[in-house]
Amino acid sequence: MSKRRFDSIWDAIESPSDAENMKLRAKLMRAIINHIEKEELSQAAAAKLMGVTQPRISDLVRGKIDLFSIDMLINMASAAGLHVDLKIARAA
Repeated sequence: MSKRRFDSIWDAIESPSDAENMKLRAKLMRAIINHIEKEELSQAAAAKLMGVTQPRISDLVRGKIDLFSIDMLINMASAAGLHVDLKIARAA
């Protein structure tokens, strides 16, 4: 049995297109969570700022990636005052 190496856990468990989607969602989630932590926002305050419910922020903080679309995460990041930039490069 040969051992395969992957750049990301998503590459190991998802199709290439799904893996890219999951990686983008994970990056967006991490950026939003980092912002919440840096600003020392409560979940209620973060929810109000982003126009979502507190349970939605709880899902975000707990890493429930399957509950968030890229669109939703971009909207939340933007509402929090974050700028989202997309870089596209040829796959290695």
